[in-house]
Amino acid sequence: MKIVVQKFGGTSLSTKERRKLVINKIIECKKSGNLPVVVVSAMGRKGDPYATDTLLSLINKDFQHNNKRATDLLISCGEIISSVVLASELSGVGYEACPMTGGQAGIITNTDFSQAEVIKVNTNRILEVLNSSAIPIITGFQGLSEEGDITTLGRGGSDVSAVIIGGYLAAEEVEIYTDVNGIMTADPKIVNNASLISEISYSEVFQLADQGAKVIHPKAIEAAMKYNVKLSIKNTLNNCEGTSITNNAQCKSSSKIITGITYMNDRVQLKIPYEINAENPEYDNILDILGQNNISIDLINVFPNEKIFTIDDQDKYLVYDLLNNINIKYNKVEKCSKIAVVGSGMKGVPGVMARILSTLRREKIQVLQTADSHMTIWCLVNSCNTEKAIIALHNEFHL
Repeated sequence: MKIVVQKFGGTSLSTKERRKLVINKIIECKKSGNLPVVVVSAMGRKGDPYATDTLLSLINKDFQHNNKRATDLLISCGEIISSVVLASELSGVGYEACPMTGGQAGIITNTDFSQAEVIKVNTNRILEVLNSSAIPIITGFQGLSEEGDITTLGRGGSDVSAVIIGGYLAAEEVEIYTDVNGIMTADPKIVNNASLISEISYSEVFQLADQGAKVIHPKAIEAAMKYNVKLSIKNTLNNCEGTSITNNAQCKSSSKIITGITYMNDRVQLKIPYEINAENPEYDNILDILGQNNISIDLINVFPNEKIFTIDDQDKYLVYDLLNNINIKYNKVEKCSKIAVVGSGMKGVPGVMARILSTLRREKIQVLQTADSHMTIWCLVNSCNTEKAIIALHNEFHL
């Protein structure tokens, strides 16, 4: 019998009615001759009583920052409640289930509280539960340090838990259940005719996730690549086939140049001209200074006459202060969005950037900056043009 890891997110577990749908998915998997291993998130989202953000709101920010060990202890409770409730409801329909914390399931991490990394997974106890014909219900998002402390894996941690458990169990597949049908060619809230991507490579979905698409966390994709785990994104609420994620060699080649489009809002573009800073010895140290202050920058262009890059809006005042303190003169454009056009099919195909820029120019959308890699092209635009740009590009490439 083949092991299938099924991970259910907070919205899938938020109500008794939705948990009935979750139970149906688990039973269906078991009746198909598989051995389901279930991983759960905390129930609901912020405002719901057991959601992670709700639990965090019980303690003040200073305590969260200064005592991450205790904070991890608190926020691990949400997943524990989910696992026990779901086990109870499975038992109620005649299926024995065993709720397990991350530590009980053998997930061993380092002690980087709130952002712990998994060191190893001892699967013996999970296999014992499976051999007893019970269904393991494992708390996602958490593990146990070698010193015996409960740790959490950071945002997206339940996805990461599911993938790593799947890797150590040599699972046939890891199914990530959420409240959408899978990965779409663009945000359906922006593009009405966005379509479902039935199959996509690890590298493509990593780019989409890393650049703003929220269906799965980039860390989970990295783990899937590391352990060569077959992933699928499915909807708890229906029987849609969803999106299958495999390695590049297994993924069928697509005739489309572009696979999907995503975006990130709240970007700020900074331009630092050389001419007006030529006498300032700190000009050559700007990027080092930002790095030393933990400022993340991207879309970096360094020319003889200027340096151009973008920062997150939440960092802008710190960056402005840093530059002002060393008397660096700069120009800024706030309220920008970074659009990412992703597709392994563009590799080696000439004219893709030109086609993108031509499309945006035709729509009278100013492109502030561009960058590219072998499967992603980025365009920085004013945020007021984000939706218009995405719709135009989606139509241009017939996604």
